[in-house]
Parts: sequence; structure tokens; C-alpha cells
Amino acid sequence: MKVGILGGTFNPIHTGHLLLAETAREALALTRVVFIPAGQPPHKAARSLLPGSVRLKLIQLAIRDHAAFASSDVELKRDGPSYTIETVRLLHARLPQATLVLIIGQDMLAVPWVAWKELKRLCTIVVARRPGARRARAARPGTPERAGETGLAWLQMPQVDIASSDIRRRVREGRSIRYLVPAAVERYIRNHRLYREGAG
Repeated sequence: MKVGILGGTFNPIHTGHLLLAETAREALALTRVVFIPAGQPPHKAARSLLPGSVRLKLIQLAIRDHAAFASSDVELKRDGPSYTIETVRLLHARLPQATLVLIIGQDMLAVPWVAWKELKRLCTIVVARRPGARRARAARPGTPERAGETGLAWLQMPQVDIASSDIRRRVREGRSIRYLVPAAVERYIRNHRLYREGAG
């Protein structure tokens, strides 16, 4: 069994996330792709972050018609920053016979990772190329340069440039987010007046 792990804030989940998951599922012959929303992301300000339970609900609405997609609240149940290595260790213990595949965007190569070497040992790291992305540079002095690192697999996928921050801005401005998010997610955001206040 090959299990894909797709983490992030999903604030909100959008079509780009789903396209990434489906592309990885097909290209890598994944049995399942698990969407795992971060509780407290270590690399992003949580200024406009919806509660974890709401972001999880949006994920569940987005993936409900896909038999190979699942969600997990494992990071929402933990206190403190959501470090991927802790999630991977847990899944490795729960699914000892599974091959774990961590799916990340190219931009994430430029951020500092906790226990990077252990992460590479416990799972296959697959990097999706991002629209307009150039060779990743260190986010701060001392951050390893990983774009040319061996042991990473690269995923070719359609270049769809959608950002959660743009979706939140569109909602605040009263603009359409149709086709940027699944219809069920759009309805939930509208009916519950999400992202109407605050910045981000």
C-alpha cells in the first residue's frame, strides 16, 4: 500500500490542492492520499487562519466524492507547532507495511524542516513544480539549499496558479471564487460568511 501525505493550512482548500493530489495519486500509483490540515503552522502567520475544525470540514466537503482521498485531524489534536516529522512518525507506526509518500510544493524546499534526514528515511519526498518557481533559495541564513538535493522525486503536473490568500481576498472583496474551489466549498464559505473579516 502506498499512502500519499498532503499537508498544509488549507485555508481554504482549493482546486490546485485537489489537482496536485490527483496528479500524484495517478502518477505514483498511490492507494490513498490523506489531506492533513496543520494545527499551528510553523512557517506561516496564523493571523487569518480559520479554526482547524472548519478547515477540516472544508476538506471533507472537497474530497467527499473521491474514494481514494481521505482526511485526518492528527495535527489538529496536537498542541504547539505542526511539524511534519511528528505526523510521519505517527503514520509510520500506525501503517508499518505502507510506503509513505510526502507530497510538497517546490516552494517548501526553501523553508527549514525539522529532522529532514529522518523524514527522507521514513518516506519518499515528492516535489511538485510550482508555476513560475525558480530554484529555491534559503528562507534565512543557515537554511539548507535543497533544490538540487539527491533523493527527491519531482512531479510534473499542470501549472495552475491558485493561492488560498487570493481566494480569501476575493471573498472579502465580494468577488467570485467559482471554479477556484469546489462548489460545495464555495457554498459553505458563502453560507457561513467565512473570510469576511480580517486580513490575510
